[in-house]
Amino acid sequence: MLEALEASQYSVWMRNELWGWPLVLTLHAFGTALVVGFMLIISLRLVGLFETIPYATLRRLFAVVWIGVALQVLTGLALWITKPTEYVADIAFMLKVALVLAGIVLTFAFQAMVRREADSWQAAGAASSAAKLVAATLLVWCGALVAGRLTAHLGSFS
Repeated sequence: MLEALEASQYSVWMRNELWGWPLVLTLHAFGTALVVGFMLIISLRLVGLFETIPYATLRRLFAVVWIGVALQVLTGLALWITKPTEYVADIAFMLKVALVLAGIVLTFAFQAMVRREADSWQAAGAASSAAKLVAATLLVWCGALVAGRLTAHLGSFS
């Protein structure tokens, strides 16, 4: 089945088209930048920086994070289809996939916490209950970013 995907017209086009791979990879990187960048902004606010941003406003920033996640997943699948047999044997790629899945789960939890507690944080002037989830979510997304770069440079060890 993986060989059939790799031999598909789409896969051949992506590998041979001058702009196919670079365009999709650029969109993938843009999705990653949205996720990591906005998660960093949200996280920094929750640890006390950017005090002019009300905690309740952070709820709206998650929409951009989810757009970035969708862009990552769609373009990631488009890139994966070009060499699925290589990617399933690539340790760095499998680590990236695991970290992206963990990042999605943690981001859902993080978003739920912000929705639930933002008003009380605003009243208290601090978001003390968020520290561990903030750190875990941001580290997981950064780990996915690093694993993605290792995928591009290391390839399969087999």
